[in-house]
Amino acid sequence: MTLLQSFLLGIIQGLTEFIPVSSTAHLLIGQKLLGIPADDSMFSFLVIVQLGTLVSLFAFYWKDLLTIVSSTFQVSRSMLTKPRKTLNLKPETLLGWYIIIATVPALVAGYLLKDTVEELFKQPMLQASIRLFSAAILLTLAELLTKKNRNLDSMTWLDALIVGLFQIIAVFPGASRSGTTISGGMFRGLDRPSAARFAFLMSVPVMLAAGGYEMLDVIQMPNLSDFLPLLAVGFVTAAVVGWFAIKWLIDYLSKRSLYVFAAYCAVVGTIVFFLR
Repeated sequence: MTLLQSFLLGIIQGLTEFIPVSSTAHLLIGQKLLGIPADDSMFSFLVIVQLGTLVSLFAFYWKDLLTIVSSTFQVSRSMLTKPRKTLNLKPETLLGWYIIIATVPALVAGYLLKDTVEELFKQPMLQASIRLFSAAILLTLAELLTKKNRNLDSMTWLDALIVGLFQIIAVFPGASRSGTTISGGMFRGLDRPSAARFAFLMSVPVMLAAGGYEMLDVIQMPNLSDFLPLLAVGFVTAAVVGWFAIKWLIDYLSKRSLYVFAAYCAVVGTIVFFLR
């Protein structure tokens, strides 16, 4: 991989991590078009570069995340000394607990299925096409079958758990993390902006855990000094582009549906399947 290839993959990651068209599928397609072999170092790059878009989330939602973490920590400490009935649970505190609940299924699945997922990355184009088709179907159903009349203030622990189960799909290569979790929220009746906001916030722990876990393998790589500049370029590029992608998508979803993304996934998935 060259610095230019890393830069291009960083742009792809930043654009597609939050827009529900499957960032992994597009990275796999980009990898194929750029002639980069599918090996362990490429798998590490794909995971680590996601941390760049995690920086985008921190930058865009830093006030929300700071409030959620601090209030959740304070209430957790109070629960040790006060009866639960006397606690005044604020919306941001409940949201913090809902994010924790939604995170558990994906963390467990990611740990148990790590070897299987890495093996699937060795068939990148087939996996990309399958997951793009899956995203197209899921996004279409989310638009057709949901009421989309609730916001985050009405969310319950069951909503969080079900959206968390949807996030398991995103463990596999080519699946759209934002697409599956936004759809999961919409299937629970959340409106598009609320479903997107929760999907983005709940992705923070999973992306952080996946990137941190993969970092353990990266630091043991024999050619680490040569690999670090590539990671740095992809990381920074994804972070910058990702911030703009989040802002655009939140504005878009407040006015428009997901059908355009479903159609895009179906078309690209068909092209990839026949040209793989």
